[in-house]
Amino acid sequence: MLNRRRFLTNAATAAAATLWVSKGGMQARAEEAGNGSPWRRFEIITKVDLQPAEGPAQLWLPVVRSAGDYQKADAPLWVSNSTDIRMEKDPSSGADILRVMWEDEPRRVIEVTQHVATRDRRVTSKIAATEAELQHELRGTPSMPVDGIVKTTAMRIVEGRDRAEDRARAIYDWVIDNTFRDANIDGCGVGNARDMLETGYFGGKCADISSLFVSLARAAGLPARDVFGIRVADSADFKSLGRSGDITKAQHCRAEVYLDAHGWVPVDPADVRKVVLEENLPLDNPAVRAFREKAYGNWEMNWVGYNTARDLVLPGGELRQGFLMYPAAVTSRGELDCLNPQTFAYSITSREITA
Repeated sequence: MLNRRRFLTNAATAAAATLWVSKGGMQARAEEAGNGSPWRRFEIITKVDLQPAEGPAQLWLPVVRSAGDYQKADAPLWVSNSTDIRMEKDPSSGADILRVMWEDEPRRVIEVTQHVATRDRRVTSKIAATEAELQHELRGTPSMPVDGIVKTTAMRIVEGRDRAEDRARAIYDWVIDNTFRDANIDGCGVGNARDMLETGYFGGKCADISSLFVSLARAAGLPARDVFGIRVADSADFKSLGRSGDITKAQHCRAEVYLDAHGWVPVDPADVRKVVLEENLPLDNPAVRAFREKAYGNWEMNWVGYNTARDLVLPGGELRQGFLMYPAAVTSRGELDCLNPQTFAYSITSREITA
């Protein structure tokens, strides 16, 4: 039986803790910040029903974060038959992770609802960072090293460019010009920059292409990071860049690079390559060229960001993940395949709240 009492307690706590509880409050905040882009509000529901298996089970879900002046998220609410549900943090990135545990329950179910307000992101106000944060986003990780072939390639790309802005743009352009979207790769890819450079195979999906940009930027001395998230609405730019309703397979990874004059600058080289493939347009098509310019310094916020966590160990266990963009779970049968939601099993839906 679902734990309705726990849901009500959780809902009351969230309502007391969060600012974004009404359309009126959202509008007032939008007028106060005023970057010229209207706010939109979305409801995202994740439902999980783990495969029947004896013994304990654990589930980890990424949680939509609040970020800058373009994304404000409520605390998640849930209904579940689990009596052990905790909000945890990845100690390295600070990512919020909802951890759910079961013991001997014959069914393991949870429904999580989260509301988030977004507006298109533009480099109009500086999103600053601490020195410790910037140093953290310069380091190498197992899947995104900053030495060896990555360093050599990065320095070749930025040769003769001293300004950080010029280096960042050169790496962005190089990644777009040299990669391509490979539709045969599962999920969003694995995001291993060294493997791409050593094999010379530059086909990938968003995690691969964004991670290549981030790794090269870090190797060139520019703080950078992936932002893992999911599309929640149709796109005003291209049909292929949007998803609404059933968004179970709409995960998407973007990137940021830090420039002193602007703070964290949003970029999305992977979506440029997605447009080329899925809209069947050449890279030199005028519409693609225009989007390429837009995707350097802007994000269309029909997408929400979860976190920037890389190469993490999930809380309370030994399960390692290159990134946390999909649900993750372990039962007595081992780790479940996050890329196969039908057998996991989970679903994610979104709807825009207009009332």
